[in-house]
Amino acid sequence: MVAGGFAFGLFADRRPFGETFFAQPIVVFAALAGLGLLILRVVLRRPVPDVIPERAMVVGFFLGIAAFLAGNWIGVHFIAGR
Repeated sequence: MVAGGFAFGLFADRRPFGETFFAQPIVVFAALAGLGLLILRVVLRRPVPDVIPERAMVVGFFLGIAAFLAGNWIGVHFIAGR
């Protein structure tokens, strides 16, 4: 989650998915995280909290959001500033 959030944050200022609300990189990141959990549920054929504790999922998601913000800051101040 941290690596994914950071990667999405690096190019968030360029709006690669479009200008609508659902095309914002943070929304796409959250949707992909949810989709990943759904795929994990289908593949394992058991509830995800049986495999990954709920607390770990929440902490991972919030760390991914924090990494997104850090990546966005780096992307705006260092990469786009070239």
